[in-house]
Amino acid sequence: MPSAPVPAPALKASAPPETCLPRAPLGTALYVHVPFCVVKCPYCDFFSVEAKGQDLGATVRALLNEARARAPRSPRTVFIGGGTPSLLPEPLLVELIDGLDEITGFRAAALEVTAECNPESLDRDKARLLTELGVTRLSLGIQSLDPDILTFLGRAHGPEDGLRALEAAQATGADVSVDMIYASPGQSTEDWEGELARVLEFEPHHLSAYNLTIEEGTMFHVLRERGELTPAPEEVELASFERTRELAEAAGLGRYEISNYARPGHECLHNLTYWANGAYVGLGPGAVSKVGLTRAGNPRSLAPYLRWVESEGHATLWREQLEPLHRLGETWWLGLRRSVGVDPAEALLAAGLDGGVDDPAPGLARELEQQGLLEEADGRWRLTDRGLPLADGVARKFLELGG
Repeated sequence: MPSAPVPAPALKASAPPETCLPRAPLGTALYVHVPFCVVKCPYCDFFSVEAKGQDLGATVRALLNEARARAPRSPRTVFIGGGTPSLLPEPLLVELIDGLDEITGFRAAALEVTAECNPESLDRDKARLLTELGVTRLSLGIQSLDPDILTFLGRAHGPEDGLRALEAAQATGADVSVDMIYASPGQSTEDWEGELARVLEFEPHHLSAYNLTIEEGTMFHVLRERGELTPAPEEVELASFERTRELAEAAGLGRYEISNYARPGHECLHNLTYWANGAYVGLGPGAVSKVGLTRAGNPRSLAPYLRWVESEGHATLWREQLEPLHRLGETWWLGLRRSVGVDPAEALLAAGLDGGVDDPAPGLARELEQQGLLEEADGRWRLTDRGLPLADGVARKFLELGG
């Protein structure tokens, strides 16, 4: 999961940091961003840098210093993401995770502790170490089992590396989640079926399967603008989307979010907080936090992050408090990703509003119901089968409630 479920403002990191947000309440979800990778993937729009030549130890110490100033006590969930946290040498993993527990007490409190891993940096010893340190969920970025697609995606591992890492993760007894990408140029739906079926043979607890999207600011975006990259045809995307659901459900993983499937009781609790527009604290360069009605974020650059944490104890580059209707629109925008959909009363509460306000969201939902895109069941609004492939466009209409 990204360091933030919402876009951050485009700001330069040359200005002095903003005032630090107050410490979040007990139990608030905690995200820790480790920004290092072996290589920068051309499709990735999260902040990350190649690890070679970087001071990994200084960054771990900065993360812990920021945690002392900002991390919530007894977080309900912890997500160590990136980047590639598993890339850290074992002594630094111990320093980081032991330090986080000393500061927050997460081991005694958290219902779920996730660490993102990539195949090239996860073997049995490191997987075992992570679980011994308190990680309960290993999220493995396999992405593909096709060597040509892995090369196209810029990944640093091969198909067999992905399967070996999956076996290593499973050997720990922790929950195992697998990330996969479909609809790469030239990939047929049949090709995708074969890859997904092979992964599902390992019976992971959780699957995140995303179609390849080309985000602004990535190398793939540059290549597409030059006419050097042509996305997969829409019919391939739609067919692969539907086959993903069919194969996952046949393997015992139910869809609980547009792109996420889990065995009962193994849904990602941390990401559910994002989709419910709940409170979370993000540590590290590029990380975003939402505490109360205020959202804030750190610079998407390593040097100012390290400098500011050393001098100020935090690295808050920007902060904002959205207008009420904008908050409400975001709550619906995020919540409609979930299979359970949105309860209008819960959405008002999550947006910091009460039942006395004039709520325009149900009216918009009715309009979309007439178009066959949304449906109401047991007081909740959710996407229809027709609306699911159009989810981004449907949900985005609610962002327009804020003007």
